Amino acid sequence: MPITPIASRPHDHSHCVHSALSEADTLCAQKGLRLTALRRRVLELVWQSHKPLGAYDILAVLSEQDGRRAAPPTVYRALDFLLENGLVHRISSLNAFVGCVHPEHAHQGQFLICRECHAAIELEQKVISDAIISSAKEVGFIVEAQTVEVVGLCAGCQGA
Repeated sequence: MPITPIASRPHDHSHCVHSALSEADTLCAQKGLRLTALRRRVLELVWQSHKPLGAYDILAVLSEQDGRRAAPPTVYRALDFLLENGLVHRISSLNAFVGCVHPEHAHQGQFLICRECHAAIELEQKVISDAIISSAKEVGFIVEAQTVEVVGLCAGCQGA
């Protein structure tokens, strides 16, 4: 029987958030990068659930909960920083972002996205990345980046 990923199980997200922020602090310190208060807060908001979050959703929370009058470019710059440093992934089909489960090493994003609850489950299957690179090479194409998005139903939504 397959193991249900944490993103598809009810759980306390505070552990996910705490772990992600701690790892981000460590990685940024190792790389000599500034994890500003805003960047840290945006990362925290992205990790508050396993559902992809758009920039305008983040902006709304910053305004409503934090009382910040951040402009969209400010949030996009924070997201760009997090993306460039492997702390989040962009889900292109949703124009949204999710926290990276393995920010400690560079990897290609592969996601299972539930069409009902919108949970995004990150996979890290080197065999998938290798197959894409190999197939592309056969037709003379050089892969610069890859994000695989697969839409379906998570285990929880299948049972509902």
